[in-house]
Amino acid sequence: VPHSMESVVEVLESYRGRDKVIRTCCYGSQLVGGVLSRRAEAGSFSLGKSLLRFSAQLSQCRTVLRLFDDLSMLAYSCSYGLGTREEDAGVRWISVLTNVADQLYYPCEHIAWAADAELIKVKSEEWWLFTTVLWGTSLLLGILRSFRILLLMRKQLRRSRTDSIINGRFQLHKQMREEFLSIFSKTADLCNAIHWMPPGFLWAGQFPRWLVGLMGTISSVIGLMQMSSGNGD
Repeated sequence: VPHSMESVVEVLESYRGRDKVIRTCCYGSQLVGGVLSRRAEAGSFSLGKSLLRFSAQLSQCRTVLRLFDDLSMLAYSCSYGLGTREEDAGVRWISVLTNVADQLYYPCEHIAWAADAELIKVKSEEWWLFTTVLWGTSLLLGILRSFRILLLMRKQLRRSRTDSIINGRFQLHKQMREEFLSIFSKTADLCNAIHWMPPGFLWAGQFPRWLVGLMGTISSVIGLMQMSSGNGD
């Protein structure tokens, strides 16, 4: 138990870890709240609405915290550059485009947030749309990148069939599993991104709240799993 508590505290003390926990609680609350608010019982309905309000507050909290993410994203984009260290040109240019979409995402979201907070006099709807489009673009590019990496890994596995290096093949299988999880996670988020697009675009506006919560919870739990795996636990 102490070790588990230490692991939780370690996650919560890091900014990325805390964000993932808040995200999981946010979407988990929306999932449960969405289900309960559909029930006819007064108690369940009231609890469901409270959970939905709690989810909205956590979402707002994450938006405010992201006001300070521009510099860290810029530092990452600059360190990656044009991806000259990547062996595959496809992975390189997909990653560069993803970094551009991610970098543009933050100022658009800041403007939308400031407009909602009545700090500036612009229409927030257009900026929230730009934000959603950039997020969806980043997710789609991330899915394409993972598929490309999986294709390269499959070729590498075929070439290594005659090799006796078991550890190398094990690492490849582990990396492939991570890419599959990444695709699953980003696809769940992309479903929500499309839901938040203007009505008439695919299934925009068609998801009930519980389904939005379910997609987000799936993505968030996978993110926590990947972070835990990255820490060696």
